[in-house]
Amino acid sequence: MTSIFQLFKPSPFIERLPDEKIDAEYKRYRMQMLSTIFVGYAGYYLVRSNINIAKPYLISEFGFSKGDVGLLASALTIAYGLSKFLMGNVSDRSNPRYFLATGLILSGIVNLIFGFLPGLFFMIVFWSLNGWFQGMGWPPCGRTMVHWFSDKERGTKMAVWNLAHNVGGGLAPLIASYSLLVFGTWESVFYVPAVLAILTGFMVLIFLRDTPQSVGLPPIEEYKNDYPSTGVEDREKELSGSEILFKYVLNNKFLWIFAFANVMVYIVRYGVLNWAPTYLTEVKGYTITNSALQSSLYELAGIPGMLFSGWASDKLFHGRRSPIMVISMTLVVAAIFLYWLNPKGNYMMDSFALVAIGFLIYGPVMLIGVAALDLVPKKAVGTAAGLTGLFGYLGATAAEIGIGNVVQHYGWNMGFGVIIGAAVLSIFLLAITWNVHDRREGAAHA
Repeated sequence: MTSIFQLFKPSPFIERLPDEKIDAEYKRYRMQMLSTIFVGYAGYYLVRSNINIAKPYLISEFGFSKGDVGLLASALTIAYGLSKFLMGNVSDRSNPRYFLATGLILSGIVNLIFGFLPGLFFMIVFWSLNGWFQGMGWPPCGRTMVHWFSDKERGTKMAVWNLAHNVGGGLAPLIASYSLLVFGTWESVFYVPAVLAILTGFMVLIFLRDTPQSVGLPPIEEYKNDYPSTGVEDREKELSGSEILFKYVLNNKFLWIFAFANVMVYIVRYGVLNWAPTYLTEVKGYTITNSALQSSLYELAGIPGMLFSGWASDKLFHGRRSPIMVISMTLVVAAIFLYWLNPKGNYMMDSFALVAIGFLIYGPVMLIGVAALDLVPKKAVGTAAGLTGLFGYLGATAAEIGIGNVVQHYGWNMGFGVIIGAAVLSIFLLAITWNVHDRREGAAHA
């Protein structure tokens, strides 16, 4: 029986192009690869974040409680976290052209079916399935990045690609809302994004390629004269699933430290973001419109924050990701104190604090994934990033459920205490990895 690994088998190498054509072709393909995975990954958001627009209609049409729709949303998050790790291992042995497109098309099909489902049980089953297909998005993008962009530029280029999260996250509610407005049925919130996602999946099939060698180009290390230490003799040899897991990922102590740090970073990220509208209306007395605007500023501020952090890790800290993360998380603590203790009614100061937190937190969110790529051979990046991603979504779940329960039983002060405690613990964990991936000449490489 043909296995899934054979269906997604990496492309074979072809005869190398003449030397005079390599530079021009490399530049063209690099732009094409970055643009394709940017649009492709943004497309994944269209068919997962649309559920937020549908929640009120699921409550009114089906009589679901808020707990029911919360359970529905959590089903995707849990499945997504598991899939990002497990399917990441599959993606390391697969052609990203087909892997990325397949996950996106299957997510679109699930959304097409969702509007016909009769009740909560089937919706949870299919939305969990959607979460599993969503886990097929990040790993092939990571594989593409490390094959087409060199180690010295990885932080900067990953920061640019990472903006797909913000673009997709911003477009998803707009498209879902306008679909509802135009067609007048709650099902359109799923149908229209589904069609767009499927079309985007076919676009990925047309434009994405596997490795540079599959189109007659030399490996990125040769093209950029950048040969980082990876722990393997043959950088181009495809690794087995067990090799990836047990030789390069599960026994890497620094990868585990980054994974646990990611739990803490995600608690801070979602602890502030998810509860900002509630806190700002209940405690600070703002309207829901003003609270929504402040939450949007938090997200938008993450864009320059990510770009700066990626650039700084490459240029100022010579490939070390942790120094800028430690600095950022330390400043996050100060900004959270300002947000928490700022007296009621000082709208501009609350807005400034949220912008500062957003600017600072998204750098570590992005760079932990980059650090995972740094630690393993390029044929194992999907699994490594999947491990840190899985732990990140454990933190997101803890923030959603845990912070809510803490605030409900012990008040907002204790809730902020938990968030600040998570930030401090992340600083401690990241400080342990301060000199990991130091590219300076003569540096001791961890």
